[in-house]
Amino acid sequence: MTADARLRFLEQLRRALDDGTLVKLTLGKHRGADPTLQNLFVRPVKLKAGPHFAFVWRHDTRDVTKNHGATDAFARLGALVGGDFLDAHLFTPTATLQLECQPDGSARLRTKQAVAGAAAAADHDRAKTHLIPADSPWLRALGVTNDRGQPREGMADKFRQIQKFAELLSHLVTESALPSDRPLTVVDMGSGKGYLTFAVATLLGERARVQGVEARAELVDLCNRVARDHGLASSLAFAAGTIADTPLNQVDVLIALHACDTATDDALAKGIAAQAALLVVSPCCQKELRPQLRPPPVLAEALRHGIFQERQAEFVTDALRAELLEWAGYRTKVFEFISTEHTAKNLMIAAVKARPAGDVARADRLRQLAAFYGIRHHQLATHLGVSLIE
Repeated sequence: MTADARLRFLEQLRRALDDGTLVKLTLGKHRGADPTLQNLFVRPVKLKAGPHFAFVWRHDTRDVTKNHGATDAFARLGALVGGDFLDAHLFTPTATLQLECQPDGSARLRTKQAVAGAAAAADHDRAKTHLIPADSPWLRALGVTNDRGQPREGMADKFRQIQKFAELLSHLVTESALPSDRPLTVVDMGSGKGYLTFAVATLLGERARVQGVEARAELVDLCNRVARDHGLASSLAFAAGTIADTPLNQVDVLIALHACDTATDDALAKGIAAQAALLVVSPCCQKELRPQLRPPPVLAEALRHGIFQERQAEFVTDALRAELLEWAGYRTKVFEFISTEHTAKNLMIAAVKARPAGDVARADRLRQLAAFYGIRHHQLATHLGVSLIE
């Protein structure tokens, strides 16, 4: 990796801006002064003043759009690429370039030639029938789609994630022993900007009452406003709170996607205590077990590498979660939520209540697994009162 990679990328960017071949540019891994800024998306636009480039600055709760001419656009981007943003993707009709910069100034450039027919395939994908209609007003209000029901710049992956989640949830709801004589109670713990919470409410309709729980008050206000504006307030509401501090009574379906570290365990424990028939979580940032890992001698040399330690900690954390859910009486599945092409946080654990808790044989097996890696403490085990020490 060399700093020359950044210069080669900028030269290709300048050429694309000058000759009109820029399809889009996305900048990610923001490290600038504004903590609310997530990404920058750049695309060509036609104005009365002539060709320009729209800069869409995506923040946590809002987007800011500004238009610039080619010369001004390049000057601004030259300072941002490798500066405030460490990742950059440049798309042209003939190639995709990915620049990965490091804080020390080194960089790596990867180029992938465009595949013939890719644009036609994308158009076909947009035309497909989805469980969540692409023209749903809330998708537009949350910035996922435009007025034509097409994913906005930088939101195609989010749109696919929403559709995939709706598809998975529809199957899981069918498999679960959920009541049919009353509306279901669904709680999304750590709902964020509410993309998937709105998807649940749309998918289940009047069959459910959906509540999102989110610590950031500005996102709670935003989501409640969108729900009111688009006629969903009778079945969908958002409340401010954390996973650990939010009391739950009876819950039918509990969802917690990308809750960091032990917050996933807190959510699972809340759902189990509330007698949820279905639990759906997508874990994130599993840090609790890594300091405890004491691998057997045969693995010690391999696990001296940090990346293997991280992956092993993730595996052990989620494997123990799955075993603990089985102990608690849930039939558990662990699978890929969405392709790693779209997100690295792609593991999903789904648990359907199937039997009483307290499987002794299962408890013995999970203790053996914990002992194999030297694990003595796991947040979900603590919540459930299960000792990991034989």
